Amino acid sequence: MRNSYPFKLLKAFIFISILASCNKDLKEAQPARDASVNLSSTSVKPNIILIIGDDVGREIPSYNGGQSYSTPNLDYIAAHGKQFPNFLAHPDGPPSRLALFTGKYNYRNWIQFGLLPPGSLTFANMLKNKGYNTCFTGKWQFDGGDTSIRNHGFNKYLVFMPFNPDDNNGHDQYYRRYKNPYLYQDAHHLTDAQVKDKYSEDMFYDYAGKFIDSNKNKPFLLVYSHNLVQKPWVPTPDDPQYAAWNPATDDDTKNDKAYYPGMVAYMDKTVGKLVSKVRDAGIAQKTIIIYISDNATYGGITSVYKGHNVKGAKDSTVFDGINVPMLAYCPGTITAGSVDTSLVDMTDFFPTFIDASGAAKKPYLPLDGTTFYDNLLGSLTSQRTNVYCYWPRDYQRKIDLSYVTDYNYKLYDSLNGGGFYNIRADIYEKNPVPANQLTPAEKKIRNNFKKILRQGF
Repeated sequence: MRNSYPFKLLKAFIFISILASCNKDLKEAQPARDASVNLSSTSVKPNIILIIGDDVGREIPSYNGGQSYSTPNLDYIAAHGKQFPNFLAHPDGPPSRLALFTGKYNYRNWIQFGLLPPGSLTFANMLKNKGYNTCFTGKWQFDGGDTSIRNHGFNKYLVFMPFNPDDNNGHDQYYRRYKNPYLYQDAHHLTDAQVKDKYSEDMFYDYAGKFIDSNKNKPFLLVYSHNLVQKPWVPTPDDPQYAAWNPATDDDTKNDKAYYPGMVAYMDKTVGKLVSKVRDAGIAQKTIIIYISDNATYGGITSVYKGHNVKGAKDSTVFDGINVPMLAYCPGTITAGSVDTSLVDMTDFFPTFIDASGAAKKPYLPLDGTTFYDNLLGSLTSQRTNVYCYWPRDYQRKIDLSYVTDYNYKLYDSLNGGGFYNIRADIYEKNPVPANQLTPAEKKIRNNFKKILRQGF
């Protein structure tokens, strides 16, 4: 056995103590309300922090019913901010991220896996043009290195995976992802000496923290794109095995799902540190913090969710595969403990940030998203009635797939079977509703969905 029983108990005690410490930090008193801060005013430009988890499905956070992991800081944001339980990502990360940053469905601008087209504009371009200082730290995965990062709106950056594997010295996204990380800043990879024994998420957080400190009196955009909790499953600095871990060999030979709960805990811990940093800087009430995941949990992970074993559903188009966590936090503006059941998808962030900053929408059209900024402020004037997904799958050697869904029904394109499902009654889409059994109301819904599907084909 790798560990003795007493050692396991000691490890568990340390792990629980760390989580308790993180939770204690965020449970401290909230900052006093600053009456001068009114985010509904067009004269106020709120700071925006967008935190992106990697492969964090809806069954992971404990606030949402997850029972396998402890996520006290996400739970805190849920209790003191707003939950969006009907946020729908794409089934895989690259199409999700492209739709997120450009506000466009993938049929408009997908060229190849992991490429942000050189001529496309992102919400970072828009916010930079509106006077925001911008920073990206974490997993880039968009190719193009320094030129792409800067041309797509980011003044400052410290990133993992700045190029595709072919251009990244042949390295994929699992190479030195965590310890001794293979990171890139200011057009150069950091040296081995600069990253020796360091952990990528700690370096991302330190970089983000310095950016926040230097922009307390200026509007800023910070995108913090976690490496966590994507594999390889390896120890974090809170794990006793971390000190002796050699990623050059151990990441491949000792990759172990037993480390996964600790990785979830470290991701949650980092989220808590970011919230505390903003609060300690005295800018919590003018900073909107949003947490999302790019897609569902990796299929090799099974977790307990609301009393049932749930297998990760990444790459699946059923509800478990596209419904991922989304939280928003801004004390004094976003009602604590609120739940917004509106449909939200990846294209909605660009128009939301336009409304938050007071920018003009016209230079960035066409945009496919619907703003949810009014939702954050407490009103519901703009609502999606359905979510459309176009998923290019050339990188998986499969035909492209698209579907439209609302709260109750879902329709796939004809090249992928054209199935029409009552997802309220058939959540795992086992039995499409036969055309001759549709009610008049269902026929109307299906015909409307067909019209929407035609835009991508």
